[in-house]
Amino acid sequence: MFDKVISKILNNEEKEFHEIHVQRDVIETITDMGQSSDPYEFMCLLEGNFKNNILTITGLIFLPTDTSSEGAIMHTGMLPVTMDHLGSVHSHPGPSNMPSETDLITFSKMGLFHMIICRPYEIENIMSYNRFGEFVPYKIVESTSQVSSVMDDLIDDEDLLRDDDFY
Repeated sequence: MFDKVISKILNNEEKEFHEIHVQRDVIETITDMGQSSDPYEFMCLLEGNFKNNILTITGLIFLPTDTSSEGAIMHTGMLPVTMDHLGSVHSHPGPSNMPSETDLITFSKMGLFHMIICRPYEIENIMSYNRFGEFVPYKIVESTSQVSSVMDDLIDDEDLLRDDDFY
């Protein structure tokens, strides 16, 4: 009982999900980062939320990282205590997106969902895994902006300036 209370307070109780969604803009950033960092690896954390048994990845958290063509070490001690992450993503500057032994250790310690992208850094080159290194499928979904939906409620068409308003 005490363990459950502490887990609830620290927000680290086991989350249950049956489906994984990754927003398209996150996928596009992952492919861009793989291409721009080549021949070195890149690594960052995944942020998102749980709703209706769906894990949705909504963004990336970049921390200082030491990289090479053989690995990446992220300085996770620089993650603010109030910021939560759900997993990690990194690149392999070669033809394999299979996890290494080091990747499996990282997966077990760093969240629930992990992604690896390899050359040529296209969407098809992204594989995803659970914390045990087992393949898990994900679905790419369109990004939803909470800001735009709030703005839509606050501003209607009559509030917008038109080009002819300036002449």
